[in-house]
Amino acid sequence: MEISAAGSDSGEVDPAPETEAANPGAKSEAESETGTATAAATETDSASPSAETERAGDTTSEAPARAAPQAVSDAVASSTADDAEAAGSPAPGSEAGASPSAAETEQAENTASDRAVETPSAASAKAASDTAEPGTADHADAADTEAADSPAPGTEVSDAPEETTASAPDTETDTETDPEADAEPEADADAVADPTPRPTRPTPRSWSSRLGLRRRIQAWREKHPVAARVLSWTLTVLAAVLVYVCLQMPTTLNSLKPTQFMRLPAEAILGAVVLVSLPRRPRIVLAACSGALAAVVAILNMLDMGFNEYLGRGFNVILDWSLFGDAQSYLKDTLGGPATSGITVGLILFVLLLIVLVALATVRLGNLLAAHKAGSSRGALIAGTVWITCAAFGLQLSGVPLAADHAAAVVKLRTVAIRNTLRDEAEFKKVAKVDAFGNTPGSQLLPDLRGKDMIFTFIESYGRSAIEDPIMAPGVDETLAADTKALSKAGFAAKSGWLTSATYGGSSWLGHSTTMSGLWVNNQQRYRTVMASDHLSLTDAFKKTGDYDTVGVMPGIQKGWPEQSFYGLDKVYNAFQLGYQGPKFSWSTMPDQYALEQFQKQVHSKPRTDGKALMSLLILTSSHQPWAPIPKMVPWDQLGNGSIFDAIQKAGDKASDVIADSTKSRQEYGKSIQYSVNSLTQWLERYGNDNTVLVFLGDHQPIARVSGSHASRDVPISIVAKDPKVLAKVDSWNWTDGLRPAHDAPVWKMSAFRDKFLTAYGSTPHPKTN
Repeated sequence: MEISAAGSDSGEVDPAPETEAANPGAKSEAESETGTATAAATETDSASPSAETERAGDTTSEAPARAAPQAVSDAVASSTADDAEAAGSPAPGSEAGASPSAAETEQAENTASDRAVETPSAASAKAASDTAEPGTADHADAADTEAADSPAPGTEVSDAPEETTASAPDTETDTETDPEADAEPEADADAVADPTPRPTRPTPRSWSSRLGLRRRIQAWREKHPVAARVLSWTLTVLAAVLVYVCLQMPTTLNSLKPTQFMRLPAEAILGAVVLVSLPRRPRIVLAACSGALAAVVAILNMLDMGFNEYLGRGFNVILDWSLFGDAQSYLKDTLGGPATSGITVGLILFVLLLIVLVALATVRLGNLLAAHKAGSSRGALIAGTVWITCAAFGLQLSGVPLAADHAAAVVKLRTVAIRNTLRDEAEFKKVAKVDAFGNTPGSQLLPDLRGKDMIFTFIESYGRSAIEDPIMAPGVDETLAADTKALSKAGFAAKSGWLTSATYGGSSWLGHSTTMSGLWVNNQQRYRTVMASDHLSLTDAFKKTGDYDTVGVMPGIQKGWPEQSFYGLDKVYNAFQLGYQGPKFSWSTMPDQYALEQFQKQVHSKPRTDGKALMSLLILTSSHQPWAPIPKMVPWDQLGNGSIFDAIQKAGDKASDVIADSTKSRQEYGKSIQYSVNSLTQWLERYGNDNTVLVFLGDHQPIARVSGSHASRDVPISIVAKDPKVLAKVDSWNWTDGLRPAHDAPVWKMSAFRDKFLTAYGSTPHPKTN
């Protein structure tokens, strides 16, 4: 006997011709086969009208390769008998012995085809099953083979071929109870029409089944039901805690207390009501978006904590992104490159992970609420009632209201801040175009200071706290008193007052520009507007007179500085042009004493060949945070190239140790102010002359962790000169004599100083309007 492998994937056992069935030699040859033999199918395949025969052939795929020779022989004998009986048996309702006509044969074939078409889902289901679980194919083949060899229920078992029958009614019954049998002929026809196998792309679900993840998870749950329930509830509780903390995240470190997280958030109640009422897909989308939004709000609140701690204000989502570059540079100078890179990567991963986790947590909670709609609705109703009651009666816990809408309030405040920021940009452009001295001729600017050696100096982070804080003040006050006495011996006198800075804890350039422009420059947007304008700066006023050379010494500048044109500076010496070869002191590129000495050598001591006086702008850096290590004064004639500071830098405190200790930070901050003031006054004693006029002031208060969360924004300012006429011009200001301003000395906004100074020294206003 020959077995055909053509057709479907499973193969068909073609019934042999009657001559082969009667041939003992063929039977003996079939019995001797022990493997799978393949050959061409014979024409008797299409001549058989019995659906039962085809199904029997289909279900015996690969059976000969596994069955014993005797089983193969029995199948051949049974198939031959079926063919013979089907050929000689009359169809129901026809006369016995009559052969079916061609029309009747065609009608029977059409009926069989219709039945095959009526049950296409069976073939699809079988194909999907084979695709989803390919590992079960061998078991299915074995089961089909066993079913083919076993008699149908109600059928008499007999070894005699002539007693086996296959009638049309039996075929119809089998068709109804076995849909796969009817679907196979259509699949076989397709396979014959297109013998080339068509690869199919597995669906995501089939890939999941192939990997067995779902089966493994389900099997683990069934094997460990208690652990599965514990894990599920743990994840749910963690999800709820994560979402709750994000909704209640405060904006200041002082508010980061347990009572802040014992409140009832209105956002959670409202969210539960909405999620319960939505269908599955909209619920998941809304939950994910809401969770991501809650995470973003929490991240912005964390930024508020940092900005309030260091800069004394919240984070501006429009303007403050540019400050991250400066913060990274500061960390690199303070902690080193590798540590800064690690911190940067860690923060980015934290932000991304928090957004994803909160979104997933909200989805999980939404699905849980939807799965228990009745209980969730009752719980939301009760929680809402409790919230309204707490809000109506103003119930509090340790001074904190129990009814909270913190997240919604924060979003509202940020929306208002964004609107105000965008509106302020347009309004400030108009303000910057108005200038009381904008049209004043150079000849009418600062006539009372002609020929004077003018020096404007900013001392980093020199604020009121340095003079009045109980921890920092003793050392600083002692230094100011000693320096006042030393300057007096050198023939200098001083008057001092207070200015309220436009910035706090950082962004020194805002304080510089506010002082020099006479405009309130309190954010980066205003700063860019001023720098791009033609508004008259105080330093540029000296240049406009035509009687001054203007120079800037900026040891903190390490890149291009386009602001030079706004300040009207002819020449600027940056960190790379001062010849320093010693060590950096954290953020500060060089000690103030060295920078002042280089200013003397490269600028101040040079004779003015053009007959002009000199106006200088100096920005000192040694008192910049983190105030570790701090330089120490060395003999002026031993400064050299700065390498003398190597030993001092190595012996100093580590920045990381000072940053971690608030008390230590305050102490070291006070020492750094003493060093900077002492460097400047000693330079003035050493190199000042009869025409020297020094104006020095702070740019802002130190960070809130040092100055205190409720500290003012005031900074001291002093005017020092040998010529008594210079100080007499400002007698009406009522400033305090000496370098230390009295507690009750006049306080002006920093933006008022330019106009007051220009007016005091004889400038005539010629306004420029918008």
